[in-house]
Amino acid sequence: MGFLFVALGGALGAAGRYAISLLPVKTGFPILTLLTNITGAVLIGFIAGIVSSNNEVSPNTVLFWKTGVCGGFTTFSTFSLEAFTLFENKAYLSGGIYIFLSVVFCLAGVFCGKKLSLLIH
Repeated sequence: MGFLFVALGGALGAAGRYAISLLPVKTGFPILTLLTNITGAVLIGFIAGIVSSNNEVSPNTVLFWKTGVCGGFTTFSTFSLEAFTLFENKAYLSGGIYIFLSVVFCLAGVFCGKKLSLLIH
């Protein structure tokens, strides 16, 4: 049964990711992937905070949101390809900034998401 929840959440997350990629933002810097990953980090932090403070959340709900939605929404493979491509194109500064911002802001996003979850409890 867990596979069904992961699949449904994954479809929703992937559709959300695709919708963001359609935004009319044209730049040589992969800003939409960065924003997607930061948003996903906030969301997974929020979910983790809810789950850690509420034992009544069903395992299937956690699978749906954390593994499904967040897994389908965030884009680590795309991030990796874009960072590699920046370096391959000798855009070393942009590549380094992209990696740095992705790691720092996604970690901060998880932190913020967990703190946000405390506000609703």
